[in-house]
Amino acid sequence: MAMDTSQTYVIGDIHGMLSRLNRLLDRIPFRPEKDSLAFLGDYIDRGPDSKGVVDLILDLRARGVQIVTLRGNHEIMFMDYIRGRDPSLFLANGGGSTLVSYEREHRGNIVIPDQHLAFIDNLLPFYEMDDFILVHAGLRPRVALEKQREEDIYWIRGDFIFSDYDFGKRVIFGHTHFQAPYVDDFKIGIDTGAVYGNLLSCVRLPDIEFYSV
Repeated sequence: MAMDTSQTYVIGDIHGMLSRLNRLLDRIPFRPEKDSLAFLGDYIDRGPDSKGVVDLILDLRARGVQIVTLRGNHEIMFMDYIRGRDPSLFLANGGGSTLVSYEREHRGNIVIPDQHLAFIDNLLPFYEMDDFILVHAGLRPRVALEKQREEDIYWIRGDFIFSDYDFGKRVIFGHTHFQAPYVDDFKIGIDTGAVYGNLLSCVRLPDIEFYSV
């Protein structure tokens, strides 16, 4: 008889698409008492309810769900904006919709709750599992995990995606969107462009089962 082992559901870039995230969570056969959820970053920007997405993840964590939350490049731009660094980059990349989602709650005043700021400021750069590495954008080939640069972890695209370098574990990544999950021998990409009218996708590990809504 096969062992009833725990599984991890890894969810791609959400970008404020709260309704789609709710639909995905309803669809996956997630067992809160046994399984864990992992998010690859880019919770915010471009979509209609960035605040609601963060609220939902914080609520799941408060209810005792095991959650792994990674940082995406949009969270970096957001914190730079909050700290007064390069606000134009944040606004040019869909940050205005994030601010509006907070403004709605405070009658014209943009108030970011301390809990939200702490959440975004304490996200992980990557997460290593027995057979997988979770990361937002990807990794620089031929560079050890502990020596990866932030600009690659959060921003890399082609140099990682088109490489056949074996990091010793399969890399699960987001950031670069595809029409359907990208799969090769060394990596799996699960950003399927939910905020651009396509699907929000999830991969279940370790058996590599995909779910999209």
